Amino acid sequence: MNRVAWDHWCERAILFLVLAILVFGPLAMGAVDAWAFLVIQALAIGVMLVWALRLWISPNPRLLWPPVGWVVLAFAVYAIGRYLTADIEYVARLEMIQVLLCAFLFFAIVNNLYQQESAQIISFTLIFLAAGISGYAVYQFLTRTNHVWNFISPYTGRGTGTYISPNDFAGFLEMLLPLAVAYALVGRVKPLVRALLIYAVVGILAGLAVTFSRGGWVASAVGLLTLLLVLSCHRNHRLPALGLLILCVAGGTVFVTKYWAALSNYPGQSPKWETAVQRDWGVRRDMWLAAIEMWRDHFWWGVGPGLYDYRFREYRPESMQMRPGRVHNDYLNLVADWGTVGGIIVLAGMAVFSAGLMKTRKYVRPPENDFGRGLGNRFAFFLGASAGLLALAVHSLVDFNLHIPANAILGVTLLALVSSHLRFATERYWLSARLPLKTLVTLALVAGGVYLSYQEWRQGREQLWLARAEQLPEFSSARTAVLMKAFAAEPMNFETAYDIGEAYRLQSFKGGQNYEDLARTAMTWYARGLKLDRYDGYDYLRSGMCLDWLGQHAEAGLYFSRAEALDPNGYYTVANIGWHYVQTGDYAAARSWLARSVRLNYQDNVIGRSYLEICERKLVEDASGQNLLPAGFQ
Repeated sequence: MNRVAWDHWCERAILFLVLAILVFGPLAMGAVDAWAFLVIQALAIGVMLVWALRLWISPNPRLLWPPVGWVVLAFAVYAIGRYLTADIEYVARLEMIQVLLCAFLFFAIVNNLYQQESAQIISFTLIFLAAGISGYAVYQFLTRTNHVWNFISPYTGRGTGTYISPNDFAGFLEMLLPLAVAYALVGRVKPLVRALLIYAVVGILAGLAVTFSRGGWVASAVGLLTLLLVLSCHRNHRLPALGLLILCVAGGTVFVTKYWAALSNYPGQSPKWETAVQRDWGVRRDMWLAAIEMWRDHFWWGVGPGLYDYRFREYRPESMQMRPGRVHNDYLNLVADWGTVGGIIVLAGMAVFSAGLMKTRKYVRPPENDFGRGLGNRFAFFLGASAGLLALAVHSLVDFNLHIPANAILGVTLLALVSSHLRFATERYWLSARLPLKTLVTLALVAGGVYLSYQEWRQGREQLWLARAEQLPEFSSARTAVLMKAFAAEPMNFETAYDIGEAYRLQSFKGGQNYEDLARTAMTWYARGLKLDRYDGYDYLRSGMCLDWLGQHAEAGLYFSRAEALDPNGYYTVANIGWHYVQTGDYAAARSWLARSVRLNYQDNVIGRSYLEICERKLVEDASGQNLLPAGFQ
């Protein structure tokens, strides 16, 4: 084959690998689990290698560099810098890898899949995939099953599709609904394909409905209504767009009315939906306020890539006792993790991208006349993908879709394909890949591929050992041995060090001749965990428990004080401080700490409730001279 044919096959290979990433991610529950992301990472490495090869095979290599590419590159460089200065290396590295992978995919798609045929293949594949997953979500809703493949979702009664969270699934659908509608209305497709697209739209709408994601509904409505309003300004599409707009508004009004009515309680009581909204708002408010406080304390650089969840305990209010994971607002999550500098870069990217849209729109729109229909796949994709990105931006105000790998990669794909349309407006963004530039890009691709391959091997070994440990009895010697192999594969994972320490501590607490050695070994592992994550108060907490077990109560008190400083409003930390005072015999102090812990969380607080009862009995005993404690309790 000649070089043109080889170039064509390289382009097809890149398209196939990108499609595999886009399809696998949603089917693998959003690729939030480590094993699923490792699969995506492996496919991305394949894209890097094929692109590097294509640069040297292509008879006329060129690079397309839209203005937003500079912003993507700037954030990628900033991500590397923040990783190198982050307080928790392991978490920051994983977050940086996700940023770099998304940045690389952006450039790979812009430069290899900008042809209209590629955009259409990607669009139709994802639209019909979304419709198929929506059918699965409807089945989940009708049968009230919370099974997702072989896993269990906590959201019984809501359709989650192949995602664990219905909000994440709604984030996936909201980006593809406008795209499907745009192709159905203005795409130049065959009648059969148009009919299938209409069925896909109906299926996606049904999938969105059964998610019961209010944020997803609002975001989808904004994206869809924006699309229809734009189309209503075009003469050839005004009537169908206005008709569908009226139908959507009427149907949405009826649906929302029935939804609120179905959630209402009996007359005279507060509607259930008001309680649900107030509860959700309260939880999100607590997470948002904590993020704002983090941003204020680390204004320019943030707390570090992906570290919001690990720094949250210092900032948690008393009303928030769960672990948040993310902020449930991608914009606040951005400034909390990456600081004002990161926020400025992203804001600049949004501005540059919006300017590019305004510049491109007149070059992708087919001519309007009295005899033509004004149909065009280029126009359909441009409008649909832009509206889908708008929906994602709206939903990001109340959720964290940009931290769900499958959704983030879909958003990056749409961003890249829309940005590539700037080539219709001007030729100034094309760069001829002469030898120096081609060599530089190749070196970057090879270096990135080598680094990601090393991380793939390292994380793959760790996940293999962690998966094997999960199959062994909890805190057993066999499980501890496997966890140590996982730590040897990834010696920066502080959570593995903590788990090993827990295994030794609980073995020590069983008693036996070597209980002291086991307790000190546990403390050694807790100390390792603290070196890797100095903000984890639980390592201090457990070290204090070991010292109490060894009878060193005064030294233990210092560790509990450090734990309390890192998590002042955490019911579990407060309960264990109460436990510490029980060990020292100071029941009055213990009662105060345990009572506060129970106030912070009553329902799931076994330690707090049980030891509070013991303290109260002991205090009554001391006052009355009668033994009220269970037999054998000292």
